[in-house]
Amino acid sequence: MLVGLPGVHVEHVDRRDGLLVVTVSSPAAPAGCPSCGVVATGRGRRRRVLHDVPGATRVRIVWRQRVWRCDDEGCLRKTFTEQLPSLVARRGSITTRAIGWAIGQLRREHATIAGLARQLGTSWKTVWRAVEPELVKLAVDETRFENVTTLGVDEHIWHHVDPRKRGPKELTGMVDLTRDEHGKTRARLLDLVPGRSGKAYASWLGDRGDAFRKNVRVAALDPFAGYKTAIDDKLQDATAVLDAFHVVKLGTAAVDEVRRRVQQDTLGHRGRKGDPLYGIQTILRAGAENLTEKQRARLTAAIEADPAHDEVFVAWQCAQQLRSAYHQKDLAAGRRIAERVVETFHTCPIPEIARLGRTLRRWRSAFVAYFTTGRAN
Repeated sequence: MLVGLPGVHVEHVDRRDGLLVVTVSSPAAPAGCPSCGVVATGRGRRRRVLHDVPGATRVRIVWRQRVWRCDDEGCLRKTFTEQLPSLVARRGSITTRAIGWAIGQLRREHATIAGLARQLGTSWKTVWRAVEPELVKLAVDETRFENVTTLGVDEHIWHHVDPRKRGPKELTGMVDLTRDEHGKTRARLLDLVPGRSGKAYASWLGDRGDAFRKNVRVAALDPFAGYKTAIDDKLQDATAVLDAFHVVKLGTAAVDEVRRRVQQDTLGHRGRKGDPLYGIQTILRAGAENLTEKQRARLTAAIEADPAHDEVFVAWQCAQQLRSAYHQKDLAAGRRIAERVVETFHTCPIPEIARLGRTLRRWRSAFVAYFTTGRAN
């Protein structure tokens, strides 16, 4: 038996033209006619070339498939060939284990059908025709929704062309964020549904049933009111938690808005090469602890180039304070920083930071819940 290919034995292995060619056949055994059941007579073999899981080189399986003849004169089926579903589908050209490998690459390694086709040495259409039925089976398998206690939701832009040509481009994705027995989160995508709205999320939750909804204890989301409404309506017993990435992103976006506004106020145009604030735009998006001495010097020089740049520096410090809440080893310390951010940012004279503070105040319970749910994220 070739490893991973039960039901056949290896007759020959050859390496040529960048290919590993493995010739296999099934053990001799009597076969009955699929139509009448009469024991058939062997009528030789035919060679059937199959694409298998690639290794250091592409692999081809040459299956010496048996051909049988039915001796019953009254049977309409005169000849037939042996079938090994464990090796390959009836009319397939990709082995069963190669299909399993391809699905694993799609689900866990961010592979594309085109990339898999290149690795297998076949066409896009051949790969898709082989994996699509298996993906449909997985999509209707409800067992993946079992034991989900922490649920995440976020929108996803699938493409940027006309939806009439490629279907819906805005999707809502649900992710299982449940921790394993070691406390580690192994996020896995549960589903994607068309639409980027609270209604799409609420409908999906409604379709899952009471047992699923009652089992969800924590619901993570980005700061989108539609998703929050769906959680409040369908997951009444769950704690809503604002996703840390999106919170930090809001802070970084506020700094960028301040930088662009000050740039316009001081120079009257968008940032150009040689402008002090344009030269530090990437530095302003980085964490303070990650800056090199050279970057710190560039930041200081840009801020000191004009008194009006102090606004940018203050906004950057606010964003760093917000970010630091998530980097505290002690959850209590992180929560104290988060509470201070909520209490002070809305009073900031910088309008962009004040607006950020008002947003965080509206989301206060979900923002602080990160620190009371053991960093659910």
